[in-house]
Amino acid sequence: MVDIKRGVSLYSYQHEYFLRKMTLEDCIKAVSDLGADGVELLGEQMLPNFPCPDDEFIAKWKYWMEKYNTKPTCFDAFIDWKMYRHRILSDDECADIMARDMRLAHKLGFKTFRAIAVTPLKVFEKCLPLAEALDLQLTVEIHSPLKIDSEWFTERVEFIEKHNTKYFGFVPDMSIFVKQVPEYKAEAAIEAGATEKIVRYINEAYKNRAKKETTLEEINKMGANDNDRAWLNNAFHYSYADPKELMKVIPYTNHIHAKFYKMGEDCLDTSIDYPEIINILAKNGFKGYLSSEYEGQQYGILDSVEQVRRQHVLLKNILKEYE
Repeated sequence: MVDIKRGVSLYSYQHEYFLRKMTLEDCIKAVSDLGADGVELLGEQMLPNFPCPDDEFIAKWKYWMEKYNTKPTCFDAFIDWKMYRHRILSDDECADIMARDMRLAHKLGFKTFRAIAVTPLKVFEKCLPLAEALDLQLTVEIHSPLKIDSEWFTERVEFIEKHNTKYFGFVPDMSIFVKQVPEYKAEAAIEAGATEKIVRYINEAYKNRAKKETTLEEINKMGANDNDRAWLNNAFHYSYADPKELMKVIPYTNHIHAKFYKMGEDCLDTSIDYPEIINILAKNGFKGYLSSEYEGQQYGILDSVEQVRRQHVLLKNILKEYE
């Protein structure tokens, strides 16, 4: 029996939260209503008085976890390297900010701490002793256009081996396995002034794994305008790799961003092949959370709660095969 669990990044509910249609408690309840128990949080986005919520809030957070039978899974953190106009932060300053947020994550009960891909390894190195003391795994996100089969990934595996540590790992984001560009985004590009014929050509080029440079040459021959070239950049910001690449990451992760862009009424995903992905995870011993990360809001698909519900219908149906 596999030990793959379901959760939600509260980032998925950002539209409703920003418009005050949902409170933080409402977001947590929405996770519980799915029959899921994993709660992923962006501290900067949803925590009152971030980065220093008071003890009253900490107690309330723990009460919500108990009330809704949920668990803190992954704390998503950021570092503002350019907070000063005249310079970027030093590694020591970045490490101080990370340490501050690590302590907050620990207070809230998180065991995984996600940083963004550009975070220097020197910053992680400075924070490793604290990670061990807090029993908190530092992780870095593998997000498109990054690839697992890359020098970037190899350097971080070598970092793990050098320090012989279980307190550094990865959070793979499923944006690296986008088989075809989400259709609604293509439609939005056409509405914004891109040429339908050229947009369709770009989509097919991406689907057939053509090179971006070659595709640019071809659409210029077709008379591409600036909107067409903008769509080319947007489409090729996605990336696709063989999901078998996940086998290299499984030893270093317990948390995955189950990215999605739009779920139809049939509760299927046409962009990311979740049956194949989950099959690889299940057969290779992944133990951890698939955390829904919905990113359709900026294109007008605004019922985030329903979209996440549909993805969890899909995830539950797939996971039933491995019970």
